Amino acid sequence: MTLRCDLIIRDATIFDGTGNPRFKADIGVSGDRIVAVGDLGAATAEREVIATGKAVAPGFIDAHTHDDRAVLCGPECMLCKMSQGITTVVVGNCGISLSPVRMTSRPIPPLDLLGEESWFAFDSFGEYADRLARDPSPVNTYALIGHMSLRVEAMNGDTQRAASDKEAEHMRKRLAEALSQGASGFSTGLYYPPNMMAPTEEVIAVAEALRAAGGIYVTHMRDEANDVLLSIEETLKIGRAVNAPVLISHHKCSMPENFGRSVETLKLIESAALKQKVDFDIYPYAAGSTVLMPHRLRPDVPVQITWSVPHPECAGRMLDDIARDWGMEPKAAAERLTPAGAIYFQMDEPDVQRIMAHRLGIIGSDGLPHDSYPHPRLWGAFPRVLGHYARDLGLFSMETAVRKMTGQTAEVFGMTDRGFIRAGAYADLVLFDPATVRDGSTYDAPTTVAEGIIETWVNGRSAYVYGAGATAERAGRLVSRNGA
Repeated sequence: MTLRCDLIIRDATIFDGTGNPRFKADIGVSGDRIVAVGDLGAATAEREVIATGKAVAPGFIDAHTHDDRAVLCGPECMLCKMSQGITTVVVGNCGISLSPVRMTSRPIPPLDLLGEESWFAFDSFGEYADRLARDPSPVNTYALIGHMSLRVEAMNGDTQRAASDKEAEHMRKRLAEALSQGASGFSTGLYYPPNMMAPTEEVIAVAEALRAAGGIYVTHMRDEANDVLLSIEETLKIGRAVNAPVLISHHKCSMPENFGRSVETLKLIESAALKQKVDFDIYPYAAGSTVLMPHRLRPDVPVQITWSVPHPECAGRMLDDIARDWGMEPKAAAERLTPAGAIYFQMDEPDVQRIMAHRLGIIGSDGLPHDSYPHPRLWGAFPRVLGHYARDLGLFSMETAVRKMTGQTAEVFGMTDRGFIRAGAYADLVLFDPATVRDGSTYDAPTTVAEGIIETWVNGRSAYVYGAGATAERAGRLVSRNGA
């Protein structure tokens, strides 16, 4: 009997997500699944795509996002991801999640990266999941629950202290409830003021909910600069205490005095990985981005403003230039700009490359979708890995690059039937040109669409076409750890 498919992509160069050598084949898709990979010359389809000279990979999985709100806002809000070939986003990172907390006043930084209080309207993760089911996103969503959000609720906003045992138990119960409703893990942002006063014991007490659920612990560590090794040790201790796999978020060695220390950090992580499950994600840039924190400014770290509530006209400008125009010191100018966001040029390129090339590293954009003048990683991280680092610099093979953005990431997060091209897997796919793929976004033009990403499919449905933009499809689903 002749195979009949909804979609056949013919004569493609396939990067299957395993890291194995690329190969030529056809891909058959029916419904939301890949049904065949090979010579499908005798098969027919409703739609055929001739991919001669082009490549197909599993849809990219963005290991680190702050898309909690963006996935609720329709295709145009997720164009920044689909135009990179991203089909699944991990939300709720750095201790920041939209649920389970309701707010009646503006969230304290950095919770406000997700928006004003009206967006914090989900009293449970179940309510958030119901919203995603009722009004689907164009991409798949995998969700973490943020310690910061739990803390603000349990402690009535009084976060500049350690939680009491009763408050920590309340957070643990809220986390356990969320995990039972489809969330997949717990994230912390111990670097930030709302979480900074939480001792290791508090984090362990809350994270205990991960044990029974088999959830993952993901962390923006307490320190990524002078005390980075101590922070790694703390992270590993928390994972061991609750028997949970660990993912270190956006691993880096910040500030000039720590440039080169990735040699030390990677050695420590490698040693730990022999005894417990630990991985890390990284974005492919030597600058980070978060809220503007005047008390943490340094003269040797340039800062670019990404948004400002009182002075929106300053978005995109360097802080030093603003301060000069205003006739004041940078710290005073920063205080005048807040609430605000910023890009910090605080890392060293050799560290970025060493960390990215490491076998335990996976790729996350860490893009901030609601910044008015965002870091270019929001629109360009994944094509940058393929084009700049794999093809142009030869940091690793394109097969390895794809694995770090697909199969390896799916394995770290426990995503079933995603991240690979094989019969039976979900049809999350990206068609791209290996010869031309590159990031178009820059610090001066951060919302420029990537080149060489031709089409993106989510669960078998076309979500993005180069030159035409996002389609009207909303085929994304909530993806859970070790679940559907």
